[in-house]
Amino acid sequence: MRIAILGTRGIPASYGGFETFAEHLSTRLVARGHEVTVYGRAHYVSPRQLEYHGVQLKVLPTIRHKYFDTVVHCFLSAVHAVSKRFDAALICNAANAPFAPILRLTGTPIALNVDGLEHKRKKWGWLGRSYYLAAERLATMLPNVMVTDAQVIQDYYLARYNAPSEMITYGSEVERRPDRAAVRRWRAEPNRYVLYVSRLEPENNAHLVIEAFKRVRTAYRLLVVGDAPYAHDYITDLKARARGDKRIVFTGFVFGQDYRALQQNAYCYVHATEVGGTHPALLEAMGYGNCVLTLATPENIEAVGDAGIPYANEFDLAEKLQRVLRDGSLVQSYRNRAQVRVQRYYDWDRVVDQYERLFAEMSGKIGDIRSSVSTAQVISQKEEVLTSK
Repeated sequence: MRIAILGTRGIPASYGGFETFAEHLSTRLVARGHEVTVYGRAHYVSPRQLEYHGVQLKVLPTIRHKYFDTVVHCFLSAVHAVSKRFDAALICNAANAPFAPILRLTGTPIALNVDGLEHKRKKWGWLGRSYYLAAERLATMLPNVMVTDAQVIQDYYLARYNAPSEMITYGSEVERRPDRAAVRRWRAEPNRYVLYVSRLEPENNAHLVIEAFKRVRTAYRLLVVGDAPYAHDYITDLKARARGDKRIVFTGFVFGQDYRALQQNAYCYVHATEVGGTHPALLEAMGYGNCVLTLATPENIEAVGDAGIPYANEFDLAEKLQRVLRDGSLVQSYRNRAQVRVQRYYDWDRVVDQYERLFAEMSGKIGDIRSSVSTAQVISQKEEVLTSK
């Protein structure tokens, strides 16, 4: 199939969850023999980069503004994609729902991944919240299929709009490898730091994590990984809160192998996001073998199940973090549980299977996919027989 992914900042991932998702999904679909194009933004991906691990890249301009960055770029991407006659397209972010008809009118079926409940984010003023609420409603009407990434989000759309959706989670790799050299650049040692990862925006509660950590008696460090383009005042406040505590280190955005090393060498991971569906960073923390402490929102509890430690507020986090830092056996127990849960529910191959089937059904090529899968199974069975001989 010829598939397009629109609505992200582009790949390779250098910003957030949708970009990480687009990178994993697109490269894995290409490995299965599909032709995939990912649309990116010129201030995140170089216009000179035309390909990434077999994925075709189309980099277009946009207006670099908090309210216009996403929607202007998706509009231009949809217009560009019209002439390409893709078999199916995936649009990310409910804010981009109004642009689904541009492609549908020319025969391209659209799946829209709505993400979380964006109208609840503290960074939006009344105009942004109003737009997102309107876009939510349009997301139930304009694409061929609406995709949600968590049961909580699926239930929300069903209860509020009586709109069914295809529920497909995000995925994570499962691995844990010590690497002292990779984490030393942040003045850290493997297994001797607490990790926090997010865009540094108010609803992700980095301030809560910093204040809780300041209450904890430990020589371990807190590594705050992330940044945000339109949250200068909030980030300034975070650094002011951390001033005087040399244990707290701000790394900025970290991606690729360095990011994997930070996840795989942490003592434990703190998740504090209160808005959204399934958060990729949380799943990655679990897959990379971390003991996870998470803010007890319905979405976060859905993701971690019994494989994480929930907390209610800053004081509860400080108390539980102190306990975790004193009990290595407890940490190891939760590390094991986390990786088992990811393997069972959030395996990337399983996620890609679901998207591949969805695209095939939308484009009328489900028979081709079944035939391909059947052939692959026969080849695999023959290889097993030969190996056993």
